[in-house]
Amino acid sequence: MKTLTDEELMELIVGGNLDMMRHLFQRYHIKIYNFCWQMTKDKDLSKDITQEVFYKVIKHRKTYRQNKFSSWIYAIARNLCKDHYKILNKTERLNDKNLKDTYSINDNRSEPLGNISQLNFALDQLSNSDRELIVMGKYQGLKYYEIAKITDSTLGAVKTKMHRAMQKLKDSYFLKTKHHEL
Repeated sequence: MKTLTDEELMELIVGGNLDMMRHLFQRYHIKIYNFCWQMTKDKDLSKDITQEVFYKVIKHRKTYRQNKFSSWIYAIARNLCKDHYKILNKTERLNDKNLKDTYSINDNRSEPLGNISQLNFALDQLSNSDRELIVMGKYQGLKYYEIAKITDSTLGAVKTKMHRAMQKLKDSYFLKTKHHEL
């Protein structure tokens, strides 16, 4: 089953072979968890949302329209995170232990912890929509056209918004770094 694409697996699931869901879960659960964690900054909530994402994939499998599966599952995760934004206390900041855990799950990063903390502080200063774009594009590695599908936007708009969000992130990061050096 490892040779089947995500879309082929989803076709089998839509057809009633729910056992194939375990393959998609194995491929996506860490990515979806990391996305949710970057958006919510809450481990337990991210676990809950991740679980809910896969529940919704199964529950709404008949609505899947043979699109790119990764775009569809990230759209579900994005919508669930948005629902929880209203509940979250956005003033909560990362502690260093949680930060180390996330980066060791996502991939091996070589930045010193101080730079990661400063980067995440700068990321937290962005609006939800800007942070969401950067997390999808830079942390999750989604292509602009996939982000456009997920956010129901045009490719040009995503490119423009991403450029602006990255500029805001750079400004916030360098402002925090200069302040930290003083």
